[in-house]
Amino acid sequence: MAQELSAEQIRHFLQGISVPPQPQIMVDLQMEQVMPSPDLRTIAKLISQDPGLSGALLKIVNSPFYGLTNRIASIQQAVNLLGCNTVINLINAQSIKGEMTDETIVTLNRFWDTAQDVAMTCLTLAKRIGHQQADEAYALGLFHNCGIPLMLKRFPDYMTVLEEAYASANAERRIVDTENRLLNTNHAVVGYFTARSWRLPEHLCEAIANHHNALSIFSDDSGRDAPLKTLLAILKMAEHVCASHLVLGNQADDHEWNSVRALVLDYVGLSEYDFENLKESIRELGAH
Repeated sequence: MAQELSAEQIRHFLQGISVPPQPQIMVDLQMEQVMPSPDLRTIAKLISQDPGLSGALLKIVNSPFYGLTNRIASIQQAVNLLGCNTVINLINAQSIKGEMTDETIVTLNRFWDTAQDVAMTCLTLAKRIGHQQADEAYALGLFHNCGIPLMLKRFPDYMTVLEEAYASANAERRIVDTENRLLNTNHAVVGYFTARSWRLPEHLCEAIANHHNALSIFSDDSGRDAPLKTLLAILKMAEHVCASHLVLGNQADDHEWNSVRALVLDYVGLSEYDFENLKESIRELGAH
């Protein structure tokens, strides 16, 4: 989706869905990020003004993933330890939750719970397979389904459609194909436009757009799209570990994972046995 789309095409894809404005804290942080030498004190000060984001950042930095011996208690310490880009990725991912959560829609409770689970599992898997940009994997885990709450606001019966999409998914039919047939749009494309309007890195936007297109992407073994494949491999494993098919799709079987499992595991160099062990150890770690 890298090519530029016209305003008319974007309107067609969004089907009357309005993308929420980028939160001011993200605007401020991104302005600091593009400075020749970003000031970590300014970044810490900005984050400290938001109790929700501060708490989320400290929870992440003190999670088992980072394995710190001493608990981090201050935002400044967390920023110094993680560095500018990592912190901003994590905060970007967190702030979409605050912007979109609608207390009147009880359905979203399970959505946010599983988004946080998938994000922490992405972080852990990225480290285990040696992926350098673990913070980006975390951001993808939290952001990949950001189109779901927007779809639900626009289409009141959306969760029923999503359950049907998960139920009918197979090697020939993607989850988004069912959404397209019934609603003329889908949560992946809505998530893509949200991520772009919030100025997330382009390759993260591409991963969001393609997160239900994994079979096609991994079937192409030409060596192209390596960063995209790595991010999608981490996400697909994390979704399976966290049982997104059950939480979001109300399905006992993970049909999508069954169709991509062999390709994904082959791409990251894991055997079935290795992955099962990894899955158990992640659950014990508390990432899920």
